Amino acid sequence: MNRKNSYSPSNRFKYLAKSLGVFILTLCFAIAVFPTSAQARVMQYQKGNPADVNPLLSGMVYDLGGGGRDVDPAIQWMINQVRGCSNCATKVDVVVIRSPDDDPSNDDAYNQPIMCMQGVDSVETFVIGSREDANQSDVVNRIRQAEVIFFAGGDQCNYARNFQRTELEDAVKSVYARGGAIGGTSAGAMIQSEFIYNACLQGRENITSDDALRDPYADISFTNNLFEWTTLKGTIIDTHFDVDDRMGRLMAFIARQIRDGMADEVLGIGLPEATSLVVDQNGMAQAMGKGPVYIVLGDHLPERCEPDRSLTFSNFKIWKVDNGQTFDLKNRPTRGYYLRTVNQGQLSADPYRSN
Repeated sequence: MNRKNSYSPSNRFKYLAKSLGVFILTLCFAIAVFPTSAQARVMQYQKGNPADVNPLLSGMVYDLGGGGRDVDPAIQWMINQVRGCSNCATKVDVVVIRSPDDDPSNDDAYNQPIMCMQGVDSVETFVIGSREDANQSDVVNRIRQAEVIFFAGGDQCNYARNFQRTELEDAVKSVYARGGAIGGTSAGAMIQSEFIYNACLQGRENITSDDALRDPYADISFTNNLFEWTTLKGTIIDTHFDVDDRMGRLMAFIARQIRDGMADEVLGIGLPEATSLVVDQNGMAQAMGKGPVYIVLGDHLPERCEPDRSLTFSNFKIWKVDNGQTFDLKNRPTRGYYLRTVNQGQLSADPYRSN
């Protein structure tokens, strides 16, 4: 949360020069960017062809990113899945949605690199900072016309407060229903799960694993069913998983949903930085990037999950999904996991290693 996205000119030159060639890179940088104000406070940055291409879609897929450096092949995978091909003339329109950043010069950082990917006709970024903005008709109409939606990182509290039960929410759902793709990184990935740690309470904004295991209720609140994606039903996503050691807090988040009666079992998805979990229309998920992705299942009531008390929860099932490996979200595997227990706020063993 509260991290700038990873696109920078120096990093992009290295990637694009290899994948697209110096000539294409030069052409892409020659395309002008025109930031404008789309009424009220919404900032709009458009690049490429402003006309609606409206192709036949083959998607209904996701790209869930862990923050830090984005996994470009995962974004390209989304685009190709929607087009139904990896090397064809079909093009799509991409919309990037983000909340206001401390550095406005960062607002359109996704436009350039995504515009240079294969099969992209246009990229348009909207910086949306209120519920009023999320109901703005011209913005909503442009989102509805896209084939790929990508939520940048930022503050998931702003996303949860500003997007739920708005026209923007309906527009994003309509893109997916047409066979489109939904992606996001950091906070933009966290809001895709059924249960969302929203970080809206005052106080310890970035709850640590020690905090959450010591007291699963202190300064921890949730927003549920923002988008209600069927494939991600029963899940809770956490990001920056490796650098911030968030396994413990993900376990506490899972315990809370079960103890509070939100679900009988919950599947946590822990995403490290520079890592994506892409999910196809059949629910088959694949890890891409630095990895690994951690899938954590709580499938029974915690022995103790109460305010002002440390967590006790036995036998979390953990699958470690390395780069290139898959995990079936619809038909969850019954083997290949290892067990970890939390006893009075303490983990029984290293939760990141199976031995």
